[in-house]
Amino acid sequence: MRKFRIISIVFLLFVGVNVKLNSQIPEAPYQANWESLSKYKCPEWFKDAKFGIFIHWGVYSVPAFGSEWYPRWMYKDTVAWGNNYYQHHIKTYGTQDKFGYKDFIPMFKAERFDANKWVELFKKAGAKYIVPVAEHHDGFAMYNTALSRWNSVNMGPKRDIIGELAYASRKQGMIFGLSSHRIEHWWFMGEGTKINSDVNDPKYADFYGPAKVYNPFDPKAKAPTMTPEFMNDWLLRCTELVDKYHPQVFWFDWWIEQPELEPYRKTFAAYYYNHAKQWNKEVVLNYKHDAFPENVAVFDIERGSTKATKKYPWQTDTSVGKKAWGYIDGEDNKTPDEIIDALIDIVSKNGNLLLNISPKADGTITPEQTNVLLGIGKWFDINGEGIYGSRPWVISGEGPTENPEENVQFNEYNNKPFTSKDIRFTSKDGNVYAFLLDIPKEKVSIQALSTKTGNGLVEKVELLGSSETIKWNQNKKSLDIVPTKNNPSPIAICYRITLKK
Repeated sequence: MRKFRIISIVFLLFVGVNVKLNSQIPEAPYQANWESLSKYKCPEWFKDAKFGIFIHWGVYSVPAFGSEWYPRWMYKDTVAWGNNYYQHHIKTYGTQDKFGYKDFIPMFKAERFDANKWVELFKKAGAKYIVPVAEHHDGFAMYNTALSRWNSVNMGPKRDIIGELAYASRKQGMIFGLSSHRIEHWWFMGEGTKINSDVNDPKYADFYGPAKVYNPFDPKAKAPTMTPEFMNDWLLRCTELVDKYHPQVFWFDWWIEQPELEPYRKTFAAYYYNHAKQWNKEVVLNYKHDAFPENVAVFDIERGSTKATKKYPWQTDTSVGKKAWGYIDGEDNKTPDEIIDALIDIVSKNGNLLLNISPKADGTITPEQTNVLLGIGKWFDINGEGIYGSRPWVISGEGPTENPEENVQFNEYNNKPFTSKDIRFTSKDGNVYAFLLDIPKEKVSIQALSTKTGNGLVEKVELLGSSETIKWNQNKKSLDIVPTKNNPSPIAICYRITLKK
């Protein structure tokens, strides 16, 4: 602990007086200020990839009840998100002073976890990068950390989960990233301090603490100001992940936008970007809300989208599961159709989709979620040409179904089903790709490609995955296409439209 305190003091001094942490890196181009960080450019690999896999897996997968917020709500006798975690816990495991969240750790064995098989499945699904959770709100690190004894190498699986996934990903040619949700731990276990529970036991303060009492969903609640000690610990954990695993995506959850954390955010961004230069790799730093300026990192929207095409590349993170991010019994999973429609809509607006899966505590991915991933992969086999490496066209799309709001989290719950008249566009190599978000049964009319728009004269129309000759006519009102009877894809289809040069 003495060594940790010394390191923390060094980092505190650095942040306080703006000492250049990156002086150890020759010719470090980034400094910890917005002007310097604005030199960042989103890498082409990210713009090309379009589709990644998120992985929420941890101790919370053991109770498999309600959501990955089980460790918070098990200590509060109230209904949260349709579940009474508190009463369920007492009924199933006993009172919170006798069986606390820490007691799930020995049950988290990951005995069937095979990183290579996971990555093989993700590749079959068409994903180009993966982002496992390195540490969630619960404070249990899924990697080999020197900063906490509460980690997957010392306890539970007794394996470096992040390390194994990093190795398997690179071995199979995938981009490896990771996520940190550590900052929310400031208040995440706070409900346990209000009842007779193990959260109040000093022996476990290094796991449950700081455990501040705060309701982040109450707009009137004032968040307790974070201490320099906690913020230094956050910074140390983030830089440790960079140093040990060289992630090309570093994904942050919400709450890092707190004002007191601003110098630490700048410090971390400069540290990460400079080290990426040293590795000769291009990286992506994801953020939510207004934690970073939009030209400094890549904006992320949780379970939502954007109405218009955004100037800078961005990302949506959502989950196969409709109820939770971590594994729970009785999950209601999305269909490949729902996910692919969302993917197309997002890509047409200059975004990527980061799709979460929820492994069980033993390390298996459920047959239901496996089948969803394989269904997405089969669609990519036919239509991936119009997604991978594409860029936005002059407009993102047309049709009756459109997201009515801009940059709104959780608005996927309000989305209406897309129809065959909903069309989304991408472009690549001089071609326009027109995706129909349902199978057409009558003439397809694309108004954005009428002769009056000036968006180009059509030379050829082809249906991806089909060798049939497509009948079409371009006129002053629209480009009209006669649909085929045999569609190569049962979900969404894509026309490759070649324009005259």
